Amino acid sequence: MKNIIYIILPCIMVFFTSCEDEFIDLTPPASITDDVYYTEAEHFATGSNKFYPYLMGWGDQGIYSDHGSDLVGYEEGSDMQEYGRGETIASVDDDYYTDTYEYIRDINLLLERAEDYDGEESIVEYVAATKMHRAWQYFFLVQRFGGVTLVTSSLDVDSEELYAPRNSRYEVVAQIIEDLDDAIAGLPYEAEIASEDKGKFSKEAAQAFKAKVLLHEATWMKYVGTTTDGDGTSTGAGSAGYDASNITPYLQEVVSLTQSVMNSGTFELWDYNDVLDDLSSNFLFNLEGSGSNPAGLDKATNKEFILYGKYDFTYRQAGTLVSHVYEGRLKPSRKMMDLFLCTTDGLPIDQSSDFIGYTNTPDEFANRDLRMRAYFTYHQTLGEIPQNGDVELSGGTNYGYFNSKFMSWNWGSTDAYRATMTESYDIPLIRLAEVYLMYAEALYELNGSLTDTEMNASINLIKDRAGLPPISNAFLAVNNMDIKTEIRRERAIELYAESGSRYSDLRRWGIAEEELGEAVYGAVLEGTIYEDNDALYSPDSYNYPAETTTTGVGERVCLTIQPASIRNFSRENYLFPLPTSQLNLNDQLLQNPGY
Repeated sequence: MKNIIYIILPCIMVFFTSCEDEFIDLTPPASITDDVYYTEAEHFATGSNKFYPYLMGWGDQGIYSDHGSDLVGYEEGSDMQEYGRGETIASVDDDYYTDTYEYIRDINLLLERAEDYDGEESIVEYVAATKMHRAWQYFFLVQRFGGVTLVTSSLDVDSEELYAPRNSRYEVVAQIIEDLDDAIAGLPYEAEIASEDKGKFSKEAAQAFKAKVLLHEATWMKYVGTTTDGDGTSTGAGSAGYDASNITPYLQEVVSLTQSVMNSGTFELWDYNDVLDDLSSNFLFNLEGSGSNPAGLDKATNKEFILYGKYDFTYRQAGTLVSHVYEGRLKPSRKMMDLFLCTTDGLPIDQSSDFIGYTNTPDEFANRDLRMRAYFTYHQTLGEIPQNGDVELSGGTNYGYFNSKFMSWNWGSTDAYRATMTESYDIPLIRLAEVYLMYAEALYELNGSLTDTEMNASINLIKDRAGLPPISNAFLAVNNMDIKTEIRRERAIELYAESGSRYSDLRRWGIAEEELGEAVYGAVLEGTIYEDNDALYSPDSYNYPAETTTTGVGERVCLTIQPASIRNFSRENYLFPLPTSQLNLNDQLLQNPGY
């Protein structure tokens, strides 16, 4: 949402080969007005292209990567850290509100012009892509604010919508679904998109996105209901259009849509563990040229990303601190580290006889899910398990662990592939692994179970890449495990720091106040090499005293990153407040409950 510098370009850098010449010699933006534009088919092509930077990008790391969630071991202040503690207050302005409506105005203008254009057949794809863009923007608003004012035409200074009340989330979602149906009908299949145009919306991307919207709203209605809506007369947007009978058909369509994507034959999990020393789950996220990883793989090998933001070192670099921020702000919490299963038997660490424990620094990495090593070993020695003495608990943000997901290979060293701010890897918004997990979750929510065949077609494919044995109903029963927990575990691990998934999941499952209200812990101290070791652990350098919490070997004293006493997330924090400047401009807008 901060990539606003790109929005005025007649030919955006998303599609590099096809618009390189125009990018070099741009028509002055001031000469392009509403009155003279959208009179030719190519105007609609260019117009729809310029909306792609309006998607979430690397400048949106805080909300994209769930800064401050229960899975992140970081303390310092930022908007999302404050949000995770329930400290958000209504601000005067919110760029994520005002910018989004600016984007929607541009989008609506193209759609209006399309209605009056004679050559309708020649612009079907561009109109479909624009409908998808509008659906994306409104879903972003719904996730952040709940119901908002629904605007489907470009506004003028005297438009009634400027002073209209909010629509309910259910009314906005109905419009999103309508737009996505039009997008699905008009977009090409991924296989029909030329290589130089990769990054454009495909039919499968629209199907996957619709599945995401429907799953979000079905589970929100099931677990949260109308508790965040307000009454619509004194607070909030109200619950007009709420219909719990939509839950089942929404979930059924999620299954159908995800199956269409899964069965298309177009996408596949990016699994190069055999040539990347089991580090596929790291290098997938920093793919650029062949020098971005030790196996010489580039973006062309990636058939896992379905919906993503396109970046390029020549035409669109990140332009913001990526590796630097991901190194510091995405270190995992104790909860995150303990989620990883054992590879030998596929069991949680508190059930597995193959979990070594925490005594020595490398112990907890042994026999664990491959993603643990891929995500959380030091980026300059990626994949090397830290040994005793490699990790010092000396205050600051040193809580026992590293993060390397979304960091450029060898960043910070003389051999670094990219310096921070120049990273140009694509940003995933929906990828095949998430489609598998949406399919599995929708089936569970519908039936309370999955068949072994359904597990093998979804969650077990992800587990296989992570070096884990498959699960089955018999396996779950004999080990007193359940499929709901395993689906939610996989979402937490596989989608760590991606596309706002953790905050979204906790809220739509109705458990955010419980999970975000817990203390956040770091390394285990009791019974480890850190205990009473002045050379490796400096208790006085931390803001909070160590506390006892549950670990994989029972109750143990751990570093305290944030105590429960300062984490006060509540149901009222499920939605962000509307900016007060907008309330002052329009007295029909009502603030969300609790603000």
